Amino acid sequence: MRATRWRSWARRGPASRPCCTPSPGSSAPTAVRCCCAASEARWGPPAEGWGRIDDLGENRLSALRRKRFGFVFQFGQLLPELPAEENVALPLMLEGVPRKEAVARARHWFAPLGLEGLEQRRPGQLSGGQAQRVAIARALVVEPDVVFADEPTGALDQRTSTEVVQLLTFATRETGAALVMVTHDADVAAHCDRVLHVRDGRISDHSQFTVA
Repeated sequence: MRATRWRSWARRGPASRPCCTPSPGSSAPTAVRCCCAASEARWGPPAEGWGRIDDLGENRLSALRRKRFGFVFQFGQLLPELPAEENVALPLMLEGVPRKEAVARARHWFAPLGLEGLEQRRPGQLSGGQAQRVAIARALVVEPDVVFADEPTGALDQRTSTEVVQLLTFATRETGAALVMVTHDADVAAHCDRVLHVRDGRISDHSQFTVA
């Protein structure tokens, strides 16, 4: 897709919630990769304190993604050998935060996300909805500027999908993070304030909503 045009929509200011709905021939992961500068089709305006995205080397880009972005994937991508609280704390530990402090900060997210009492459970002991809530907590624990969600409800049933997307939009709004979501589900897209329709690698049209 055309990264220049897509990123111009993705940076509409704090707490913006654009959603991209690709056609069957358009790749949802590619859209996310373009937005978070993980694609070779790299272009970008200045990121506050970092300079222009397209001028950053791989090490700086990696640091930018770790420190300023959060990610929620379709299947959670949790580490099966770690309990939920350590999965959430992992981004902090990768940044050098001591394990005890990182886990303590991670635990703060469990009650607000409806996960209280599940801190010691491993991913295999969680339901699909619970695992996605843990993934949301992991995305938010670094206090990101932007959360990228790639088909975050694609592996869930309809009821659980609604619960998870409502929680995701609420949590990002409360923390002040922008949310960029990619989905093929029109019901999920309706929770965003702007919907971009991608056809043949291009943004073909868009819809704008007022979402409470």
